Amino acid sequence: MSHTAHIRSHRKPRRSASSLAMRAGVAGGVLSTLAVAGASGSANAAEPVTQTLELPTLTADLAAQAAQSADATQQAAANYQLQAERDAAAAKAAKQAKADLAEAKQKAAEAKKKAEEAARKAAAERASRNAARTTLAATDSGSSTSTSTATGSAAAIVAFVKAQIGKAYVSGATGPSAYDCSGLVQTAFKQVGVSLPRVSQDQSTAGTQVSLSNLQPGDILYWGSAGSAYHVAVYVGDGMFVGAQNPSSGVGEHPLSYDPPTGAVRVL
Repeated sequence: MSHTAHIRSHRKPRRSASSLAMRAGVAGGVLSTLAVAGASGSANAAEPVTQTLELPTLTADLAAQAAQSADATQQAAANYQLQAERDAAAAKAAKQAKADLAEAKQKAAEAKKKAEEAARKAAAERASRNAARTTLAATDSGSSTSTSTATGSAAAIVAFVKAQIGKAYVSGATGPSAYDCSGLVQTAFKQVGVSLPRVSQDQSTAGTQVSLSNLQPGDILYWGSAGSAYHVAVYVGDGMFVGAQNPSSGVGEHPLSYDPPTGAVRVL
């Protein structure tokens, strides 16, 4: 026996291979578990980060799409409103054009009616003047039954108007140095106490209408229509009349054919 055999060795006993293998297996399992857990934990921890990064992008896209949609809707509404305004304006213009056309047609019809009436009136006046010329021609040839000799008040009127021959024509004048046509007639009849209207339109209806083929001295001749005559004079017999014609000729005596009258009235 060795002298050291009784001394207990301080070296740890050698572990068996099986014990070491079991421990290595346990350690490997633990490490595997930890690795899986770590990987799982890392995956779980990373998921919120991924969602947090993606949400702002998704929200921005949705906001952009919403803005585009709103702009498109607003533009469409503006287009509809503009079209509605154009349609309303077109309808209003069409309505106004229709009204203007109707008014124009009505005015055209009225103008046509007035033109036809004026034409008929002019034709009637031409016919009347032609008849007057025919009558005056007969008077000049001596076939008329008109009286040529003035008597009584008619003689005084004839004498007065003949005494005014050569005096001036002045519009609105009633003598004694100048006259207009109705002023001369009014003043002449005033000499025998007969009061006549001042203007030719009224003088042409002041007495009884007589035919131009049956004139007597002192009758009032008129030109135009009765009630709207534009000139008057005094018949003095023998197919002659005295009147204040115009500023260039003044008061003068002329044959009826010089300016055939339209009609005549008898006051005396």
